[in-house]
Amino acid sequence: MQISITFKAMNSSDALKSHIHEKFEKLDKMLDSDADAHIVLSVEKLRNIADINMTCDKIKIHATEEADNNMYAAIDALSEKVKVQIRKYKDKQRRHLSGDKESIKTNGTALEFPEGIDE
Repeated sequence: MQISITFKAMNSSDALKSHIHEKFEKLDKMLDSDADAHIVLSVEKLRNIADINMTCDKIKIHATEEADNNMYAAIDALSEKVKVQIRKYKDKQRRHLSGDKESIKTNGTALEFPEGIDE
């Protein structure tokens, strides 16, 4: 995973960078191919905001998380949010490819056309 980090209105920190790499390398194992992630860390008054834009083949993820006075908490919450989005996408893909699609006919109610209209 290619991770680029931008610090906005705050000083860059090697500890924050290593924490981000640690959290998001775990998520890289969930993805099928290589991903690009752009993470923006910013401070506005008393809020610490972590924002991510991630692209991987067909999946595009955008998430924002904020925490009060703790950037590490914002990063942890952001990684959990991204993990949920990846899991949701993969489950949706798995259901689609397995053929578990429901149609109107399987629910027991077939479409009926009024008389005089051809199908």
